[in-house]
Amino acid sequence: MNTIESLQWRYAVKKFNSDKFLDNTQINTLKEAFNLTATSYGLQPITLAVIKNKKIQKELLAHSYNQAQVVDASHLLVICIPKEYHTEEVHKYFDLVQKTRKTEDRILQPFKNFLTAEIDKKPQEELLKWSKNQAYLALGNLLTVCAIEKIDACPMEGFIPKKYDEVLGLANKNLTAVLALPVGYRANDDYMKDLKKVRKNIKDSIINFD
Repeated sequence: MNTIESLQWRYAVKKFNSDKFLDNTQINTLKEAFNLTATSYGLQPITLAVIKNKKIQKELLAHSYNQAQVVDASHLLVICIPKEYHTEEVHKYFDLVQKTRKTEDRILQPFKNFLTAEIDKKPQEELLKWSKNQAYLALGNLLTVCAIEKIDACPMEGFIPKKYDEVLGLANKNLTAVLALPVGYRANDDYMKDLKKVRKNIKDSIINFD
């Protein structure tokens, strides 16, 4: 399939085949894709929790409004963001830039100073919202990669973040869950499997400036 055919193929799976599991190569592809997601300034204020543990998945089911995808999927991916974001992360980023690209400090310093000042002056509430926006970028990227790789998925906001944080021990890592993505294989009897995709006519969703 080409890219458009793959995007036509994907849908938000309502019922997973609980007997089929993704292999390590597929999961590693999703991990790499997550890590390669474009983020604001390249700062990556996002973390991915990869859960392949039915006991944990069953525990999270109760905090996901009993949406069975959480437990029936091969793996449950949870996108997390920092509860608090500080300029220390900016310094870590520029240390990594220097290590990776061997860029001289005199070249990096003006941009480093700019980003440090920008982060430092923003209230944590605003930084939390900024980080959440990056999480949605990652979710969109993962959904596209899933489609291309023929991995079924179901993007979810319908869960209780505080409870996810408790079950996964995220607070100890200065993280909070914001999005969930069960991944695996669609069940043959998923009622959504063969329904036509509903989208606006492209002329109603695209504005051309020629």
